[in-house]
Amino acid sequence: MSRALNVNATESHVIAACAKRNIPISAIEALRSGGTRVVMINALDTATMLKAFGSKVISGNVVRQSLRLGRP
Repeated sequence: MSRALNVNATESHVIAACAKRNIPISAIEALRSGGTRVVMINALDTATMLKAFGSKVISGNVVRQSLRLGRP
């Protein structure tokens, strides 16, 4: 199981939901296609959040933001 989830929710909502369950976030980013990509520390935490987000989990391909800076 992947440690990443794509969720149809804002970053602040995802952070609050993870904090409520004491689940640490490894990485988080806004998705260009809408929603948030969040990576948990381990698969057990990911499974917990998968259940918590339920129908808000985005399945299939998403468009991510470019995190690399261009070189001059």
